[in-house]
Amino acid sequence: MSAFVSVSARRLAAAVLAAGAVVGAVALPASAAGHGRPDTRSRVEISAVQYDSPGRDDRSNRSLNQEWVELINTTRHAVDLDGWTLEDESGHTYTFGGYRLAGRATVRVHTGEGRDTRTDLYQDRRAYVWNNDYDTATLRNDRGRFVDDESWGYSRRGHRH
Repeated sequence: MSAFVSVSARRLAAAVLAAGAVVGAVALPASAAGHGRPDTRSRVEISAVQYDSPGRDDRSNRSLNQEWVELINTTRHAVDLDGWTLEDESGHTYTFGGYRLAGRATVRVHTGEGRDTRTDLYQDRRAYVWNNDYDTATLRNDRGRFVDDESWGYSRRGHRH
């Protein structure tokens, strides 16, 4: 009888280990697919900033619109930017309203006045936003959470030049 118990115990242990391996194998793809942890990579990024419009800073609408921040959607899926903000260090804030950025697309947010299109949005301001010597453009989502930023005029240690 002790041989029967020993064999049964080994079979039971083997069955439990096999069941554990099956559960582990089934759970692995869900974790590997990103369901286990939130994706920390941003889907929308600041790809370029033209903070010093070419030519004289004469506050003309043309000059103001040559100052812009470009965003790129790095995914294949559209991202709804409604309620997102783009802000400088002085607190000048542009809030996106009813705009969806297509997958793998870019949009430029110009400082001056203009007619919004799929590729160009306008803050409708009559003064420059981005400092030529140093500043930071900060992008936040509709919940106010940091998404991305771009700074210029700073050394690697964070000091202004």
